[in-house]
Amino acid sequence: MSKIEKISSIVIAKNEEKNIVRCIESQLNCIDEIIVLVDKMSTDKTFEVASSYDKVICKIVEWKGFAETKKEALALTTFNWVFWIDADEEITDKLCNELIALKETEPEYNAYKVARRAFFLDKWIKHSGWYPDYVTRLFKKIYGSFDESKVHEGLIIDGEIGTLNYDLNHYTDPTIKHYFEKFNNYTSLAAEDMKSKGRIATIFDILMRPPFKFIKMYFLQLGFLDGLHGFVLSVFSSAYVFTKYCKLWELNKEDKIYVDWNYTQHRKTEHI
Repeated sequence: MSKIEKISSIVIAKNEEKNIVRCIESQLNCIDEIIVLVDKMSTDKTFEVASSYDKVICKIVEWKGFAETKKEALALTTFNWVFWIDADEEITDKLCNELIALKETEPEYNAYKVARRAFFLDKWIKHSGWYPDYVTRLFKKIYGSFDESKVHEGLIIDGEIGTLNYDLNHYTDPTIKHYFEKFNNYTSLAAEDMKSKGRIATIFDILMRPPFKFIKMYFLQLGFLDGLHGFVLSVFSSAYVFTKYCKLWELNKEDKIYVDWNYTQHRKTEHI
């Protein structure tokens, strides 16, 4: 296997004017080509800001969903190795230096995952199941492809995945308002994903999964060590699970396939 030598990156963005400068400038020393696709429904200056950098190839595109839009960005890359980064993320200085060093080596793996550190309501989350949040981000194009998930899409890698030593910063939710602006869209997409896989919402899902999510994050994953932020995050995540399964239940009802509240087994209603 030859040296990596050069790396392209891909970013998709909508109304990310406040984040895109930090994202792009964190890449300038270690990434050789930056592909930014901006949703045509974006209403701020994301495109103008991103286009002002020499290393950036920026295009306005029609939104096709997270995975499909990333595939479109991937098709525009020039180099064999690609680093996927979201607009609200930042390559740390240590990770940048690690990528520079890696480019001069013959890589042992076809892809590499990185620990992602989340900045939630002005605090770095160190527990709660959010850190270390390993995500595969550096990969050789011929060995990687995006899955078909509507939300929280990931990479499918042919071969073993290595681990980089340093963190990727994620400025996930600066305010509670921002969290819930994403909340409605993401829970809907997650419910649609489950429906497409044949999932049916059960009473267990709606009654038991939300409190278990809280217990897991706050106690088992030591969320209490994150203080009030850990408690808030655990409650919000429990609400996310509850809403996701309620929306799946609603979708099941539309298809006349659902679990009646008075029964514990699946039932199919008669079409009237």
